[in-house]
Amino acid sequence: MELAKRNKTLFIDKEALATLSMLKEGIFSPVTHLMNAKEAQEVDETSQFHGMYFPFSFILAPSGKRNKETLKSAKKGDLLQLVVDGELNGELIVDEIFPIDKKKRVEMIFSTSDKQHPGVVDISNRLGEYAVSGEFKIHFTSTREVLQQIEEAKKESDAKSVTAMMLSARPLHRAHERMIRSALETHDLVVLFLLKPYREDLFSYDIRLKAVQHYINNYQPKNRVLVVPFENTYIFAGYHNIILDAIAAKNFGCDSLTIGENHAGIGIYYDQHGTNFYHDMFKNSDTKIHIVSEYVYCNVCRTLVSTKTCPHGSHHHIKYKAGFMQGLLSAGVLPPAVLIRKEISAIYLSSLFPDRFKELRERYANFFPSDGLIEEMNDEKFYLELMNLHQTSSLT
Repeated sequence: MELAKRNKTLFIDKEALATLSMLKEGIFSPVTHLMNAKEAQEVDETSQFHGMYFPFSFILAPSGKRNKETLKSAKKGDLLQLVVDGELNGELIVDEIFPIDKKKRVEMIFSTSDKQHPGVVDISNRLGEYAVSGEFKIHFTSTREVLQQIEEAKKESDAKSVTAMMLSARPLHRAHERMIRSALETHDLVVLFLLKPYREDLFSYDIRLKAVQHYINNYQPKNRVLVVPFENTYIFAGYHNIILDAIAAKNFGCDSLTIGENHAGIGIYYDQHGTNFYHDMFKNSDTKIHIVSEYVYCNVCRTLVSTKTCPHGSHHHIKYKAGFMQGLLSAGVLPPAVLIRKEISAIYLSSLFPDRFKELRERYANFFPSDGLIEEMNDEKFYLELMNLHQTSSLT
């Protein structure tokens, strides 16, 4: 009896649940269901589904010994419970069970099966030997809520032109700001999809959301920039992520996707095919991809410039490399304001190192100048005042 119970259950993780939610809400349209064996083979061979480009088959193939037992014994019409972290989160009525080639699928996603690639190892561990297709129901409301938020923002701003930007904000820096402002010049509404991965690091989603919201609330026109969570699941992990991002952006209600020229993944095609390669993929749809040239800080121009318009050589340019800025913040170093707005740095650092200056604040409460009002000196304000001293130049 216990075995029979177990064999009616599929154990999936939160990433799979979120991906199924996006599928259910039409975010991957023209793909709106789990593919059967014939459909999966056709898409993997042609990268086409219903006459439109789609990079690889959309299947559910959870790993694990118990899942393998369930799928091997399941019959057409069986009802399988979908369980996430011990909780029932949906159900699936079996239409077809079929074996998959794990190595081939990994190569379809990453264009390599080399285990030195971190994504290859991760996806390989998540993939089982059998896939299942069929109608399903799930309990996950986040995707629907994002769709509603975007629709409401479009109505509130009376937006005729909406572009999407996929943003990690690890950290949010000056080049991001310039891209957002540039997008606002040609669009009524910019939707920032803040990536929400399922393997958090020091820069948690909550910290990044706080930083992005601060920037929007204080430095952007009201109701013209919207930040929403984007479930950055394994389906977007490979080098096809720009194409999948564009498909998702369109189905979330955006007219276009705006990306930087140095966006991860674009280099694989950019040098050989140019930007038109992406447009050709969507010639049968109205999806548009705007590729923005790289922004750098030029120490001759003394401002943020595009690499395509600055007349000075690259040796005069400071590039906005996320890894370098992450390294500074992770070490507790306050980045120069030319890289990251000082208020944003204060948000990251006060969150990464809570109560770091508690003793200093209490001992030197009157060290910093004030407007005469008594106010609490918290860590975030401490960083801001410290940056103000760094920027005081009359004696330098």
